[in-house]
Parts: sequence; structure tokens; C-alpha cells
Amino acid sequence: MTTLIKRQLHQAVASRDDLIAYLAGGARPREQWGLGMEVEKLVVDAESGEAAVFPRIEKLLEILAQSGDWSPVRENGHLIALLGPNSSVTLEPGGQLELSGRLCPDLHCSARDFHAHVERIVSAGRPLGLMFLGLGVQPFTPLNDIQWLPKHRYDIMRRYMARTGDMGQRMMKQSAGLQVNLDFSDEVDCIDKLRTGQLMAPLLYALFANSPLLEGRPSGFLSTRGEIWSRTDRDRCGLIPQLEAEGAGYATYVDYALQIPMYFIFRDEKLLDLTGRRLTFGQFLKEGFEDYHPTLADWDLHLSTLFPEVRLRPQIELRSADTLPPGMAMSVAALAKGLLYDDEGRQCYRRLFHGLDGVDREAVYRQSWRLGLRTPVGRHTLREVALEALSLAREGLQRQARCAAQASHDEDFLRPVTEMAKSGGSLAERLLRNWSDNRPEQLKTLRAHCGYDAVLAELPDFPCGNR
Repeated sequence: MTTLIKRQLHQAVASRDDLIAYLAGGARPREQWGLGMEVEKLVVDAESGEAAVFPRIEKLLEILAQSGDWSPVRENGHLIALLGPNSSVTLEPGGQLELSGRLCPDLHCSARDFHAHVERIVSAGRPLGLMFLGLGVQPFTPLNDIQWLPKHRYDIMRRYMARTGDMGQRMMKQSAGLQVNLDFSDEVDCIDKLRTGQLMAPLLYALFANSPLLEGRPSGFLSTRGEIWSRTDRDRCGLIPQLEAEGAGYATYVDYALQIPMYFIFRDEKLLDLTGRRLTFGQFLKEGFEDYHPTLADWDLHLSTLFPEVRLRPQIELRSADTLPPGMAMSVAALAKGLLYDDEGRQCYRRLFHGLDGVDREAVYRQSWRLGLRTPVGRHTLREVALEALSLAREGLQRQARCAAQASHDEDFLRPVTEMAKSGGSLAERLLRNWSDNRPEQLKTLRAHCGYDAVLAELPDFPCGNR
């Protein structure tokens, strides 16, 4: 988020044009584009594999806060987050730990920050008997046995989600994803990236499928997380077909968001629950609520409660990938940067779906978390699409690199997932092949498959020298 937008959040919203201008304010010139990663991971008891209880996770945050790099955030006396000048460590409703990394100028910067985070949490968590898993859904613990994070926002959301779908609370407490945040230069560039990002959603589900288990058993899905999101809330999840219409622009996304019911607004240091009123932001803009009228802070908060596969807030967020083992987490960012920050690669990727209408694309999307790379795409499969997309991403990274050494370094992040795509399998299928009926063996398999205590390869110095 730009400094200008941060300063303006207190301003009243007079019209729809103010909401459009807010999104437009996220544009940056190409030379200022960055890359942000938000990586969730499951926190479990190292002995049982069950979801860790909140007091132990709170103790973990207390240890991390002792470094002095973070400012603690408390709610009702509980430590629930750590904020730094450019990044944060937060908790999802079921205690999933998330690093929201800073906006980095390159993949190397993101990798350095992520590696440092891994080392910190593993070191802090080990004496507490905690283990961290790069897995998209809790492997063992039943939904009702996972504690809710003591946060008012989540209390409002969970009650509402119990009415909008049959898996919304599973999404909140049992799932974990990996998000990549990207910049755009203007309205045309923004819409083109949003459209391409939506076409990447099935690719990301299939290529990074890593959640085949639910409550101790195979779920029937390679990305159970994808199925969970599809059954969370039809109003605010999934794809946004309107973005494909001719002439789509910032206003298209604004109009989509205006039609969605609000969760809450923030006034006098408190959240006011609006979920019982089914008040859309469009109605709030037109009529207000009691004595309250919208500000840009309300709009920013509302945008954070929409969960499409590609979100505009006002940076572009790709949200489809399951969270991954730490050694593969950078693959998602490398794929996104290689395709979306390269004009040629972006257009070539879109052509892979040429001839598919909206119904066909929706079918590919919905089959991707069940069939993975075997999902049909016209006369081809997502495996063939994945191999071509990875080739396009490598070429895009080469064109974006400042030097040959950086190109080679960036391409290294794509190697693990390229090998997987060539094999036609996925992390989920690999995990299922090694799964047994014995809990100690299951824990051993999980630790090897996605445990954060695995040693990460040392990163070289930035290959192009000083930045």
C-alpha cells in the first residue's frame, strides 16, 4: 500500500469515484514494482501432530517479540500479532502462523527474508514442543477440536460463515495458503494481470496441490483447501467473471465489491458487527448505517474481507496456492514474477486457454483441485499447460534479470516444481503414496514431506552486486 493511500484512509467517501481512485492509487511505475509473499504454516504439537493450543502459540510470539524487531499487538490481553516496519507475523483463526513479508525488489530479497523467518520460528518453537508444517490443511485435528483465536474479527466472521456455506469454518481453522502480491502500472496493466491471474488459479491449485488429507484420512482431493474455499461463501470467493468483459477496468472490481455484504466497520476502537443486516457496501455508500458513513478505512477493511482467487487491495494478490514445504515456497513467487511481470509471457500464457469459453474455464478451475495436473484443458491437460507456463516463466525471469547470474539464480526457484510437473505428479500425490495407518509413521512422513525443521540451502549473495 502506498504512503499516499495510508494517509488518506481517514477521509470520508463521497462517491463511487473515490473508491475507484483508491484502487488507481495503487499503481506504480515499472521500475518501482516489487514482490510480496504471505506464507501461512500449520503449528502442531511435535509429538502428536495435533493442532497446537493457543497458549503455546502465544508463548511462541512472546519469544519472537524478544528480538526487538517487532511491536506486539494485543487484544483483550492476548498477544495475537507482531508488527514490524515493513512486515508482520500474524495468526489465522485456528492458530496458523503467517509471515506477511515486505515488498521486495527481487526474489533474492524475498528468499532471504523467508529463510530468516524459518530459522527464527524453528528455533523459538523447538523448546515449546512445536512443529511447523508447510501443508495446506490440518492433517489430523477435527474442526471442533481446534481452538478459535481470541480475536473479535474472527468471532464475527465464524458466525457469519456458518450461514454462507458448509466449509467456511474449516477454511478459517484448518487451511493454510501461500499468497503472492504484485504491482501494476496503470488500469490496462492491472486488468490484464487480474485476468491472467484468474487463468493461473487452476494452474496454481494443480501444480502446488499439497492438502490431500482431512482429519487423518485422504479427502478425495489433491487440494482439499481448494474444495474448502469453494464451499465457503459464494458471494466473496472464486473467480470474478465480470473482469473478462470487454472494457473492464477499476470500476468493474469496485462494482463487484459494492455488491458484497459487509462484515463490520471499525469505530471508537471497536468492530461493529454488520453481518445480521446483510448490508452491502453499495448500500452503506448510499444510505449509511445509523449515524455512520463510509471512509476509505471502511473500504480498505471491506476489501480485506473479499476472498476471490485474485484480489485487488490495491496491490494484486494471487491467492490460489496451498502453502508448501519451505524449500518450495519461493517457486510460487518465481512463477508469478516470471509470467505476470513479463508482457510477452503473460500474453503467451493467456493464449494457452484460447478457444475455451467461460463455462469451459470454470470447469477447468473446479476440477483442478480434484484432478490436479490431469485436469483436461480442451484437448490438453493442466500438466501440458504447466510445462509451457514454467518455460514461459523462465524466459520471463531471464528478460527481467539485471545480469546472467541473477537469471540463473531466479530460475533455480522453479527447478523443484518443474521436475514435479515433468513427472505428472504433485506434492499431494507424493504424500498419499507414503501415507500409512500408523500415527508415528505418519508424523515421520509429514516431517520429511513438509516440516519446517528441514535444513534450507544457503542462499548466495545477490548475484548482481549492490541493489
